[in-house]
Amino acid sequence: MINKNIYGDDFELEFNKWKYIGKGHHGIVYLMDDGKVIKICNTIKSCRKEEMVILKADGNKYFPKTYECGGNYIIREYVEGISLSDYIRLYGLNKKIAREVIEMLKEFIKLRFSKIDIRCKDIFVTKHETLKIIDPKGCYSKKVNYPRHLCKGLKKLGALDEFLDVLRRQEPRLYKKWYKKIQKYFDKA
Repeated sequence: MINKNIYGDDFELEFNKWKYIGKGHHGIVYLMDDGKVIKICNTIKSCRKEEMVILKADGNKYFPKTYECGGNYIIREYVEGISLSDYIRLYGLNKKIAREVIEMLKEFIKLRFSKIDIRCKDIFVTKHETLKIIDPKGCYSKKVNYPRHLCKGLKKLGALDEFLDVLRRQEPRLYKKWYKKIQKYFDKA
């Protein structure tokens, strides 16, 4: 439930006017009247973790522009598009999108994320087929050195082999580094 002490009277008055976009484990998201989104986090701790990622990734093309963080809310750019999961269901995984996902993962390494992974549902594909991350979580608090959840999602969507083929051709070093871990993960599952 919304904590008035954290958000203040102004936000509480606006909730009824804003358009509900979605809810996850860590919070709820609304589209504000000015076209920006506000994520109301369940806890200040989860908000601070996400804020840390946002500050490190400031200006990175894969992250929406952030306007304000405070208490347990974050106001950022609205990302228009569909999740990578929905995109693949509708259009399949093409080489352009696979390459973009690989470049995004390489950015995670450049940003020194300890979690080189993200779920398909947390990647949005825009109308120009660019990628944006809508829910960066655990990037510095969890240690995952290969795209485990991403590959799990791609496998469920029947697109893992295509992704791995593009990875092998585009980034043979990363392919070699990740492939055994991916195979080992699926052998356990």
